[in-house]
Amino acid sequence: MSGAPELVVFVGLQGAGKSTHYFRHFAATHAHVSKDRMRNSRNRERRQRELVEGALREGRSVVVDNTNPSPEVRAPLLAIGRAHGAHVVALWFDVPFALCEERNRRRAGRARVPDVALHVTRAQLVPPTLDEGFDEIRVVRTAGGDRL
Repeated sequence: MSGAPELVVFVGLQGAGKSTHYFRHFAATHAHVSKDRMRNSRNRERRQRELVEGALREGRSVVVDNTNPSPEVRAPLLAIGRAHGAHVVALWFDVPFALCEERNRRRAGRARVPDVALHVTRAQLVPPTLDEGFDEIRVVRTAGGDRL
């Protein structure tokens, strides 16, 4: 890897603990890119790509904190990572659907997504594979209940 920036692509349902995991484990070392933080952007997909590309161009590591449910959604991120010589990692949040549902119910305001959104994402969710072009896949599971 020798000094190359790292692109970490989170993959998992809403309520899986992705953002919490970012703040606990990556906030000090990686830029945070999340469409949830782009409420006023007309094209959040384009803005996400710009932010990821900008961080990598500057040699900074970055986490993409979204559901990123399918290979088709992840492919543009992988292409950006490759173009900038990044070490590209998928972080797969293998968390039971029922737990994600429960966590989502406890959310307030805009943080809570409609139940239908969880079901739609679940139907689209494909675990990441090395065949997609990731250099590494790490798996996050809940340990002892509700902690990640």
